Amino acid sequence: MWLELLTLFIGIAFGFFHKGKEDYWGILRNGAILGIVIGVLAVLISMFLAPGSTSLSFDFPGAFGTILVILVFVILMIAGTFIGDRIERVLRK
Repeated sequence: MWLELLTLFIGIAFGFFHKGKEDYWGILRNGAILGIVIGVLAVLISMFLAPGSTSLSFDFPGAFGTILVILVFVILMIAGTFIGDRIERVLRK
């Protein structure tokens, strides 16, 4: 659960501190790229260093379960990026 919350907070910070025009396609693309990187790192951490550290425990073996977990991290990162962008818009006005 902590890795998922950390991913969401990183997404919020990324969306908040990313300056410039609200280009939602760019925000989506950058959030997805960063989410894939964080998802892969989180899966590797949860598999080798701290087994069971994520609350996402799919019972699918192998690559399919790993891809599902990475996809969840990508969705959390993108959602956090959009939340951070909305917070920036509200506070900057």
